[in-house]
Amino acid sequence: MATSRKKSTASQQSASAHCPHPQGVLIPIGGAEKQGVDNKEHTAPDDMASEPVLHRFVKELTLGGSVLVIPTASEEAEEAGQEYVDIFKNLGVSQVNVLNIQSREQANSEESLRLLEEAAGIMFTGGDQLRLTALLGGTKLQRRIKERYTYERFVVAGTSASAAAMSTPMIYQGRNDAGMLKDEIHITTGLEFLHDVAIDTHFVARGRIVRMAQIVATNPACIGLGLEENTGVVITEGRELEVIGEGLVVIVDGLSCSSTNIHEIEPGEPFTIRDLKVHLLSHGERYTLPIIEQMHV
Repeated sequence: MATSRKKSTASQQSASAHCPHPQGVLIPIGGAEKQGVDNKEHTAPDDMASEPVLHRFVKELTLGGSVLVIPTASEEAEEAGQEYVDIFKNLGVSQVNVLNIQSREQANSEESLRLLEEAAGIMFTGGDQLRLTALLGGTKLQRRIKERYTYERFVVAGTSASAAAMSTPMIYQGRNDAGMLKDEIHITTGLEFLHDVAIDTHFVARGRIVRMAQIVATNPACIGLGLEENTGVVITEGRELEVIGEGLVVIVDGLSCSSTNIHEIEPGEPFTIRDLKVHLLSHGERYTLPIIEQMHV
């Protein structure tokens, strides 16, 4: 018995050594973020809901840090990149660069890596998450972003599709009203900043909780993270979440679910999952993601 406990402890220490808590800050945003504050609605200076989510991103940067905007997910990348340049300039960032990756060759280039090294944080724009992962996945740029996020106080933010791309698994296809039937939702590997977490955006506005429940049903070790518009989370140490913005964050937790039939039914049939745990969190609320990796031995 004692030998077994020693082996288990050694395995956990080994896993911890290979999977350090990230030193960086991750800020996925649910889309449609406001660029400023409506003073008619928010008059108290300490009202957390009055702080624009992008302003919080700027506050998390190291002093005097520059921002690198990556508009790759957008079909109108040049316009999207310039829009965020203007936003961050208005928020007081003195240096904002745009890295418009349009090929995997470009994502492996020395110029792209140089621009990344100069930045204190990056902002991925909205668009198509599959476009983002297809162009960046496995490239030198993606690997270096992950290294900096893991070992430095580097800030990584993304909105809408780019927020969905931050996690593994990544939802990339499925109508807003879909999800009730098996195989209506498609997933793949995201950019892997978060493991065992599925992120979905525009969550309340587009009624996406059922499709998130199906993702969780396929593997209840996965936590669902639903972000409403103009709402996000600031994630530190890879698992400590703080809600920012004016909407709700929905946590769908299936770790303690008692049963599901997703593995028994045919494609096109409605699925069942029992005893899901759901949390609705507003601005300022905090949540700690379960340490799934430490369960693996």
